[in-house]
Amino acid sequence: MTNLFRRLHRWLTLLFALPLLAVIGTGLVLSFEPLAQQARPEKPIALSAVSELLKRFDPQGASRSLSIRTMDNVLTIGGAGRGSAVVIDLRTGEPATEPQRFADFLLTMRRMHETLLLDLGWVVTASTFAMLAIASLGLLMGWPRFRNSLSGWHQSAAWIALPLIVISPLTGLALVYGVTFTPPSARGPDTGHVAMADAVRLVAADHDLANLTSIRQRGRTLMARIYVGGELRGFRVTATSLQPLPRNWPRVIHEGNWGGFIGPVANVVTSAVLLGLLGTGLTIWFRRTAQRFRGRRGSFRSMRAAS
Repeated sequence: MTNLFRRLHRWLTLLFALPLLAVIGTGLVLSFEPLAQQARPEKPIALSAVSELLKRFDPQGASRSLSIRTMDNVLTIGGAGRGSAVVIDLRTGEPATEPQRFADFLLTMRRMHETLLLDLGWVVTASTFAMLAIASLGLLMGWPRFRNSLSGWHQSAAWIALPLIVISPLTGLALVYGVTFTPPSARGPDTGHVAMADAVRLVAADHDLANLTSIRQRGRTLMARIYVGGELRGFRVTATSLQPLPRNWPRVIHEGNWGGFIGPVANVVTSAVLLGLLGTGLTIWFRRTAQRFRGRRGSFRSMRAAS
């Protein structure tokens, strides 16, 4: 049975090597996004400044989204008119003239992580299931042999980092299938339209605006996402208050938006270990395949010489 498990472990890895490399590699890049989101701006973001920008670029109060990226010092107002979203430089208060290369890069990495840029979300999902199967087969192959060799390091790293290796794909699958481990939130009374300027004032009353990442309309709910104690929390915005939404724990853990710097660092370690396991596993297979090929070629030459 151990030989069967080893073969399945090996062939699943070979079959899904390329999509796993793309998913894990982009996951490593995205692990740094929470750190970038929590970067402090060059100067404090004042409520008065944001209010003035909303009056200027959204005089009708029609905007449906607002986001702040402290790493780029920009504020984005979406849905204020027929045109595209307005990106404003917080340092000058004027529309940004430079392209948002870092934000575009992260968006591309996220699209690749979720769909491989080709609407292949089902391949990503299948690869995630394969990752869990590969880890399970590794367990069934028996206890590791702690040796100072490539195979020894491969086995030791897999067993030591096993919780991280399992949690990452499990939370990813929970996101795909909408599993939140939270009861449905009670539906409050319809508060009607809440102007973006009023929503920003409600956020600023209790939170530093530098910790606000976005305010967006989700269906009939205006939702704000704010870093509170190093964790990205969701709030329902009503006409008079902010109401905390239940935590979506799989999303919080998978994206590393918890514990300040702990969550992102845990994701970086997880992605680095997974890349290391994938790389060492493929290297071990190529070495053994090359050895068998050389052995067969040597046997073939010996047979020809004997004949």
